[in-house]
Amino acid sequence: MDPITRALLQSWGWRADVIIVLLTAGTLYTLGWRTLRARQVGVRPANRLARGWRLASYLGGLGVLAIALMSPIDTLGGQLFSFHMVQHLLLVMLAPPLLLLANPFPFALWGLPLAPRRLVAGLFRPQSAFRQTLRAATTPGIVWLAFLVVYIGWHDPNAYNLALRREWVHDVEHLSFFLTAVLYWWHVIGAGPRIHRRFPLGLRIGYLLATIPPNMMTGVAIAFARAPIYTYYTTVPRLFGLSVMQDQMIGGFIMWVPGSMMYIVAVLLLMAQVLQAESDKPPLPEGEWADGDALLAPGIKHRRTP
Repeated sequence: MDPITRALLQSWGWRADVIIVLLTAGTLYTLGWRTLRARQVGVRPANRLARGWRLASYLGGLGVLAIALMSPIDTLGGQLFSFHMVQHLLLVMLAPPLLLLANPFPFALWGLPLAPRRLVAGLFRPQSAFRQTLRAATTPGIVWLAFLVVYIGWHDPNAYNLALRREWVHDVEHLSFFLTAVLYWWHVIGAGPRIHRRFPLGLRIGYLLATIPPNMMTGVAIAFARAPIYTYYTTVPRLFGLSVMQDQMIGGFIMWVPGSMMYIVAVLLLMAQVLQAESDKPPLPEGEWADGDALLAPGIKHRRTP
């Protein structure tokens, strides 16, 4: 392995701002989780809010963020478009679902001291101006559109090249990716604070499916482009023997296939919930279905002619 590649693979960019945010988020959640766990002593494990898998999911999500923002993936993203796409998938399609599956709002709230906890809780009272404004600004349609505009818009060549040349623009790009993704997955998962009506499972499946075509088309356009789209990568040393066009094709493929598969996996999980809900329904009494007419032609029992 050549020295440049070795240095890149061993480089971890320990950013104080990222570390402080992740440690603060992890501490608040863990404190709140322990508090609620202690208050639920005697409650059946299956009915507890503070369950072990939630803590593991949340800490796992923070770990994914740390890897995306400080590991060699971040350094390699400045040299290879394909690694930059891996970083984006971590920020948009892996970290947010892991964090939201942990239902972080109530735990982080209980991790705060009493005065700040009351202040935050007051902001989310049913008639508060903050809650009403947040609800109006984060409807499913608005969030869906904002998520796609941000995610696809940053792949405009001018915006993308600028982000790679200016660190603060790059940070804005990553922050906007993550925040809009959190709002997007918030509607899919239904985590707190629940200020909107809960999406029926069928609508959530449609919400996910509607995101796949724009994502796929963008990935396909990048993968099959006949010239370098992001000229920044023509100005940096090549790694792993990949040409600019090979790297661009791999990056487009990552966005197209693994990126789309994340939505499909979520759809399959929701469909499993639909099937489970159907299987949990109590069976109809035998008298509702076992007479001769119902067995011959279900549904005509109450349509007999005189």
